[in-house]
Amino acid sequence: MKKLLDDIIKFRDERGWRNHDTPQSLAKSIIIEAAELLENYQWEDTSPNMVNVEEELADVLIYSLAMCSDLGMDPEEIIRKKLVKNEVKYPKNL
Repeated sequence: MKKLLDDIIKFRDERGWRNHDTPQSLAKSIIIEAAELLENYQWEDTSPNMVNVEEELADVLIYSLAMCSDLGMDPEEIIRKKLVKNEVKYPKNL
């Protein structure tokens, strides 16, 4: 995960985009890319374009990971903490 984060930040920084990647702009970008992902599932009678699904999902993840990096958050740690909360909120159906 660390190497992936480093690659994302390096890509961004080499293009001079760091100044534009504020938490607010990254949050907006995540929503925009998520909407583009959703477009693939807009019509129930149409099969999604899986190449586009992959690309849009990657965009959502890239912006999310960049936001984690900028906010000093460890993505693995925050996901694990949320999974623990979700286990309490949504117990197993046995």
